[in-house]
Amino acid sequence: MTGKPRARFEGLVFDMDGVIVDTETTWHEVRRDFVAGYGGRWAEEDQRAVMGANSRQWAEHIRERFDVALSNEQVIEGVVRMLEERYRRELPLLPGAREAVRGLAKCYPLALASSSPKSVIEAVLEAAGLADRFTAYVSSDEVEQGKPSPDVYLLACERLQVDPAGSAAIEDSANGIRAANSAGLLVVAVPNPHFPPDDEALGLAARVVTSPEALTPELFRELEAGLSPRS
Repeated sequence: MTGKPRARFEGLVFDMDGVIVDTETTWHEVRRDFVAGYGGRWAEEDQRAVMGANSRQWAEHIRERFDVALSNEQVIEGVVRMLEERYRRELPLLPGAREAVRGLAKCYPLALASSSPKSVIEAVLEAAGLADRFTAYVSSDEVEQGKPSPDVYLLACERLQVDPAGSAAIEDSANGIRAANSAGLLVVAVPNPHFPPDDEALGLAARVVTSPEALTPELFRELEAGLSPRS
């Protein structure tokens, strides 16, 4: 006599900044330097305010808060150019991230839902040797609202052709955790040590791990054990 089959995740959706590459700090430094060029002082509260935002949203924050007399497009172009120059010098891959993606890609379809512009996503995945491990990726620039809105996760699941309620997300920030949870995905949190999520956001995660090295197939099989079988 056989029991009911155990449910499996239909797919996994990774965040990029702070999960695969240690770039929240880099984004913070680049925006700080950009704003300083216009006489402003970018602070930690500014970085927290725009974590998960799409390009238009963080460009508007810079223009309005620091009275920068540029268009959104000019702000985005300037900041992204500085960021990509940093990446060309050194890609800050997080320890264990490449191995985690490669290991999980053998077991699940993977998508990526990032707040970075498309050109940055492509540059990072290519440099990291991970472009062929993701079936789909989405930039928050492709949706109306960035994180904590669920839009980017819903579109990632649509492109991956999976049900959000049957999938899991890997996130590092409070806004990212809230976005994935609002979209209906189970969330594994890898808290960003420089800009840690608040306790309320962490409470939405099914599991909290300390580094990408813990993102193993075994971890997700443990989480699957608690899922209800789907027909």
